[in-house]
Amino acid sequence: MNLYASLVRTGVPAAVGWVVAVALRHGLDLDPTAVTGVLAPVASFAYYGLFRLAEEHASPRFGWLLGYARPPKYEHA
Repeated sequence: MNLYASLVRTGVPAAVGWVVAVALRHGLDLDPTAVTGVLAPVASFAYYGLFRLAEEHASPRFGWLLGYARPPKYEHA
């Protein structure tokens, strides 16, 4: 289950970041290289950071906006 949770919680912010970057591209008249190279990763990082902080400090329910309600738990070696 940890692998599934970690993959989902990585993929959802990446997809959201890409959608936000593409939407902003239409409003900002940017070239596609800038969108895929800079704007998409920045938007993904911002999305993940915002909802991870909200999950940690406001309510665990914000985890659903990352694709899975709980962060993955890893066992210590």
